[in-house]
Amino acid sequence: MNRTDEWGFATSAPQTPADDRRHPPDAAPASPTTAARPPARRTAYEPQHTARAALTRILEPGDETAGRWLREMGPVALWHMLSDDDAAPPKDASPAKIAGLRLRAARARPAADLAAVTALGGRFICPGDDEWPGQLNDLGDARPVGLWVRGTANLRLWALRSVAVVGARACTEYGAHLAATLSSGLAERGWAVVSGAAYGVDGAAHRGALAADGATIAVLASGVDYAYPRGHTELIGRICEQGLVVAELPPGDHPTRSRFVQRNRVIAALTRGTVVVEAELRSGSLVTARRALALGRFTMGMPGPVTSGLSAGVHQLLRGEAAVVTDADEVIELVGSIGDLAPERRGSTRIRDLLDPVATRVLEALPARGSTDTTHLAQEAGTPRDVTQGKLFELQSLGFVQRCGDRWELARRAEATEGSRRGGT
Repeated sequence: MNRTDEWGFATSAPQTPADDRRHPPDAAPASPTTAARPPARRTAYEPQHTARAALTRILEPGDETAGRWLREMGPVALWHMLSDDDAAPPKDASPAKIAGLRLRAARARPAADLAAVTALGGRFICPGDDEWPGQLNDLGDARPVGLWVRGTANLRLWALRSVAVVGARACTEYGAHLAATLSSGLAERGWAVVSGAAYGVDGAAHRGALAADGATIAVLASGVDYAYPRGHTELIGRICEQGLVVAELPPGDHPTRSRFVQRNRVIAALTRGTVVVEAELRSGSLVTARRALALGRFTMGMPGPVTSGLSAGVHQLLRGEAAVVTDADEVIELVGSIGDLAPERRGSTRIRDLLDPVATRVLEALPARGSTDTTHLAQEAGTPRDVTQGKLFELQSLGFVQRCGDRWELARRAEATEGSRRGGT
């Protein structure tokens, strides 16, 4: 059975348990900053929310085996099974895995976590909620159990019109400038910029969107109250106020290497496309880009100097996996709706470019130095003498040539700006 996804494309319906019923989606907003209504503040959570909140502390992000159990059993039954040492585990579950998860289940306090996020002015959302971004369901059994969110905007509506901007942590000034300029341009055009709040390109992307008073979403590999990196505590605080901070992990949880990798899949699935700005050959940004490609999202790269190792990963992507983009207009042309076309780009037009072919031949027949008469020019240009004479008067009126008695020569201005047939262009 097929359905229409959050972006209006036909897709196969995901398998979800009964508690994950989808509400009818709203129409996509014209702009995330003007059309996204704030979600209602939660005062109480349903049993499935409490169970999923507990599971975010028990299960690791992206665990597809546990995700399959969740789909088959439902969140409440799975939580109860993991909380009860006497409950029968799934037949395919290894004893060691179940033992480890039950140790985590013993310390899960979902009510305390839900109270903590509420105290921060945040909320916990899960599949089936109005605010749940349906495109995350494309991750299948690897989709998030739920999302902890800080910020007043509606995550689903912002995500409908969003682009991920990712790249190197140790980026150059060139990379930081590209990321900030691109993100500012996207924000000014009403697109939400999604990134991971890391040093380098991520931070520059968020700052670019914030500077344009636009929408930005930070997807963390920790709890929403755990600022990482510590040097971005102020930046993450600003994003909480002006944008959205999102995490799979419950309040207080810390990041690990594997959690950063799994965080990237959320960034890739949440957005319409991913732009990579500076990335080495083993960059985590390439993981995000290739995950986006596998999910059917647009994958783009901004090229850099061919001598820079920080651009080697981007250039590898551009050899068939990604599209070249240089600014916000080109990104929007790919990920936007019909009619969102980038302006046509041409080099500056010179007056000489507007000359007709005969006038061009006459002009090129003039010597680079000295002067010549009309008869000689006609022979050199291969045009009748009267036609040559007429074209010389045209060229004189445009400032290309000047008359010296019955002879003609290049005007000094023309020599300086246009060159000549022998002297260059």
